[in-house]
Parts: sequence; structure tokens; C-alpha cells
Amino acid sequence: MIKTILIATDFSLESLDILKKVLKNKNDQNDENQYNILFVTGYDMGDSIRNLLFNSKSSIFSKIRPQEFCDAYSIINNKYPNLINKITCDIFTGSFQRTFNNYVEATEIHEAYYSSSKSNNLSKGQFDITPYVKKCKHLEAVEIMTQAPQFVHETGRLAEVFS
Repeated sequence: MIKTILIATDFSLESLDILKKVLKNKNDQNDENQYNILFVTGYDMGDSIRNLLFNSKSSIFSKIRPQEFCDAYSIINNKYPNLINKITCDIFTGSFQRTFNNYVEATEIHEAYYSSSKSNNLSKGQFDITPYVKKCKHLEAVEIMTQAPQFVHETGRLAEVFS
């Protein structure tokens, strides 16, 4: 069976630690399901007609999502091919709880995970969707405690994915 997991993210490598912990837990439990992973961040489109007409998801992602994030989730995807069906990134542009609840129903999300200890790497226009996740009645949201490693022996932040 294929289920969908929402992970509240700021597109930092630290937020991928949530995914690593969730998949490790499911792997340890010998979970038979496959999962569609949905990384979601909030994005305020603004009131400008120009922004509303000419901004696409790909142009927004090029502003807020670093390439190292994509490289890192590809590594995690290769580590757990039996658990992951696909990994997708999305933005939530609403500003009301009811809108978020409709988003959850429309995307058929089964589980949600967030971390309060995310590094606030929010770019201009981004906002944290954690309050919406916590208040959503259609989800059982689980907080995952994460912490970035203090020192990584290899060069580059991408090495944190392996630690």
C-alpha cells in the first residue's frame, strides 16, 4: 500500500534529519508500505499581480531550495528504495487553517512530521507551516527531535546526510 507522509521543512539539510529518522524507524519495524514523501514549506505569494501571474513553482523553488537539499534527499532515496515510492517538494500558499486542512485532504496525507528545532533558514517569503500541522484535525502530527552535528569530518555540508 502506498501512503503519503508530509514533512514540514525549510529546505535545510537539518530538516532532512526528520526523514532519516522516520525511515529508519519504519525500516526497523519491517514496514511493508511504500511512501510518497512530501516536503512542504509555506510561501507567501504577496499581493502583487505580477508575482501572482508570473511566478511558477519551479521559479519559487529555484529561490528557496538549495541544490544540496535535492542531492541529499536523492541519497536518502537510494538508501531506502523499499520504503520510498517518490519524493516531492511543494509549497503551501494559504493563510488559514481551513485551507491547510483542505490541502491535506486533497493530497491524501496519512502522516505528518515536524521539528520544533529546525534552523530558521527561511528565505524571503517563506513561513513555517508547523502551527498548521499541529492544529490539523485530519492528521496525527508527530514531533521529531533533531539536532545538527557539531562537526563533520568530511568537507561539505552534504556529508551530514551520512552521519
